[in-house]
Amino acid sequence: MAVQHSTLSPERWAGFPLAHQILMIGNEMNRAGKLFGTGDEDRQRSAYERVLNLADLTVRATVRRSLRRELLRWRDLVAQLYLAAEPQAHRSAFRALLLLNPEAAKQIPFLLADR
Repeated sequence: MAVQHSTLSPERWAGFPLAHQILMIGNEMNRAGKLFGTGDEDRQRSAYERVLNLADLTVRATVRRSLRRELLRWRDLVAQLYLAAEPQAHRSAFRALLLLNPEAAKQIPFLLADR
């Protein structure tokens, strides 16, 4: 269980704007992505656990049905990464997350630039 966000209540999470929620999830995706090739699968899985927890909070806080449906689809992608992380799939999922909100999408050139 990811304890880093264990005290974050759904009510408090719902108080953050959607762009902020997505960027906070993106922060955990960024952490998971930096662990490719390090041999530290446990830390990477922990990062994906935190991503899943934050995605669940976002789903619960979302009132728009269409957005909730997209978040649940996106969450399935992360669940697959949790089971078998692959760099290109991670990158695609990260990009899809950021595209869920116009403000978050502005970060794509900075977070997903070719390295």
